[in-house]
Amino acid sequence: MNQTIEKDLYAVLGANPSDSVQQLRHRYQQLALQYHPDRLGGDCSSEAESGVKKFLEVDAAWRVLSDQTTRTQYDLQRRAWTLKQDWPIDSTVYVDDMTWDDDQGLYTHSCRCGGEFSVTEEELEEEPQRKQQDEGEKETEEGQHKGAIVCCDTCSLSVHVTWSTDEKAQKCQ
Repeated sequence: MNQTIEKDLYAVLGANPSDSVQQLRHRYQQLALQYHPDRLGGDCSSEAESGVKKFLEVDAAWRVLSDQTTRTQYDLQRRAWTLKQDWPIDSTVYVDDMTWDDDQGLYTHSCRCGGEFSVTEEELEEEPQRKQQDEGEKETEEGQHKGAIVCCDTCSLSVHVTWSTDEKAQKCQ
């Protein structure tokens, strides 16, 4: 398990780090039934493709979190990643899991305090570019994730909003 913490595997399963293996198994089974390729039929639409992609993410998360050894390693990596952040990040949120508001032109996600995390598409595109300029990073490779930190409008929590560079390219086509 030599991976950087780009995806919160607990979020992929819609679970919490404190959940038992039985609770994780239940979430995995629900999502596997929902996104399994056999349930989507032989359709080659983009909806079926995203369903298969989601199924593979869910399956990969379950493989790591179902085994006590790999789960412990993942939890340690996750904790180390959290401690390296400039400010506390409550969780990782994927753009696909946020709600798009056409009227206001922003993505929103509810905070546990009742407030909202909100970000425009332009802000999502500007943040990685600004970070890249500040750190002198090379161009993000295909298949990697980009992201931005977004603060709640009510409390002090912040989330890491992320998306795959492949997903962003597909949306632009």
